[in-house]
Amino acid sequence: MPDQSLARKVLQTEAAAILALVDRIDGRFEEAVHLLLACRGRVILTGMGKSGIICRKIAATLASTGTPAFFLHPAEAIHGDLGVIQRDDVVIALSYSGETDELLRLLETIRRLGARLIAMTGNLSSTLGQAADVALDCRVSEEACPLNLVPTASTTAALALGDALAMTLLVAKGFREEDFANLHPGGKLGKRLMRARNLMHSGRQLPVVQVGTPMKDVIYEMSSKGLGMTCVVDEGGRLEGIITDGDLRRHMASGRPSILDLAAGDVMTRRPVTIAGDTLAAETLNLMEQRKITSVVVVDAAGVAEGVVHLHDLWHTELF
Repeated sequence: MPDQSLARKVLQTEAAAILALVDRIDGRFEEAVHLLLACRGRVILTGMGKSGIICRKIAATLASTGTPAFFLHPAEAIHGDLGVIQRDDVVIALSYSGETDELLRLLETIRRLGARLIAMTGNLSSTLGQAADVALDCRVSEEACPLNLVPTASTTAALALGDALAMTLLVAKGFREEDFANLHPGGKLGKRLMRARNLMHSGRQLPVVQVGTPMKDVIYEMSSKGLGMTCVVDEGGRLEGIITDGDLRRHMASGRPSILDLAAGDVMTRRPVTIAGDTLAAETLNLMEQRKITSVVVVDAAGVAEGVVHLHDLWHTELF
């Protein structure tokens, strides 16, 4: 049988390694964030072996939150790729020992070019730690490996410290949900952050009539567009109201004059729920569920009807 106690010990050791970092968030951490904020070039992550894998993840997190970043393999760097490092860049080098030969061979070039260097290491007194503009302490008391050999707790701690840097930087830059949406157009995240204007029925697909349109033409417009509603606008295209299938049923059940003898303005619901085109899809869905409606009109700043988002459009995006 697998050793469950060992599995628990691994998780406890790695969790303890992360928690130990909390008390090390100090002036050096703030200085590292300031270096990244002031960076006019790119952030270049570099590390060998498993540290390199952690660097790739940190670089991906930075890039996805508005900081241009990429991974540079140190072995490839000393065989021709050093040219990617420029004066305005910040290099983040990850080495637990701080003595990784391939990284140390990059130091002269980094200094000659004038790029800044942040070290993430378990040994602040190491060659890498001493050479860095800022050295962040990510040492661990032990690895989660039973032999205390395989990088486990140390790589977990480095990853968590990289996330702390990225998230602090995100807030310091004022990175917004809208910015995140622009960088994540694909996948489920992209769908949740999609804008209403990307989902709405517009142009010839938009059901729209004017206030004076006879109801027989209104019903034809609603049927032909297939959304169960139509916008009612004035001569300038500004939204005056909407007519839904429910409005038609309620009018016919009321015993009032024949609906075919009326115009759109006589039947429409005034002041309907509207949204702006840059409203997020997730916000739109929440609004429609709260108001118990199946469609919402997208209007511009002047109140002109631009499109309609239907509940089915949001369901089809698989937001959740």
